[in-house]
Amino acid sequence: MQYPAIGNESLLVHDLSKGNLLAFNTLYKEYSHRLYRFALGYLKSEAEAEELVQEVFTIIWEKRTDLKEELSFKSFLFTIAFNIIRKHFRTKAYLCDYLKNGTGSESDMQTSQKISYNSLYQYITELVNQLPGRRKEIFIKSRLEGLSIKEIAEQMGISHKTVENQLTDSLRFIRTNLDKENISLFLFFALFIS
Repeated sequence: MQYPAIGNESLLVHDLSKGNLLAFNTLYKEYSHRLYRFALGYLKSEAEAEELVQEVFTIIWEKRTDLKEELSFKSFLFTIAFNIIRKHFRTKAYLCDYLKNGTGSESDMQTSQKISYNSLYQYITELVNQLPGRRKEIFIKSRLEGLSIKEIAEQMGISHKTVENQLTDSLRFIRTNLDKENISLFLFFALFIS
C-alpha cells in the first residue's frame, strides 16, 4: 500500500497509531525537511538540527499508540521540537553559568529556571498576542511552525515582501518591549525570537 498524498493526514496518523511503518515514513518524508529548517534556525548547527529531527521522530514512534486521528500532527511535531530546543538552551545556559561561576546546585537551578521560564514565556505570549491579527499569524507561522517566507506567502495569498515586512515589524515590537537589563530575558529572546 502506498499513500498517494499527505492530504489525508488523519488516515496517516490513524495508521501510524497502529504501528504502520509506511504511514510513519510518509509523515517523515513530508515533515522532516521543514522540521530540520525550523531546528536549524534556532540551533545554528546542521548536526544538531539533524539530531533533533531524529529525536522528534523517535518520540513520535514511541508515542504512536497515544496518537489520535483528530490530532494536528504538524502542531504536535513542532511542539515536541520546540520543547527539545528549549531544553537544549536551558541546559546550555546552565552549563555556561556553571563554567563561569562554578556555583549553583541543580535543584536551585531547576526551581529558579521553572519560575523564570514560566514568567518569561507568559511575557512573550502577551507580546505576541498584542500583535495585530495578520502580523501575529505570520509570526506564529514563521517562528513556531517553522514555515519559510515563501510558504507563508503562498498559504496566505500575499507577497513575500509583505511577509518579510510583517515579520520585521513583529520582531521590532518585541525587541522594544524586552527588558535589556535582564540576561534571562536576553537568552529567552535568543531562543524564541532570533
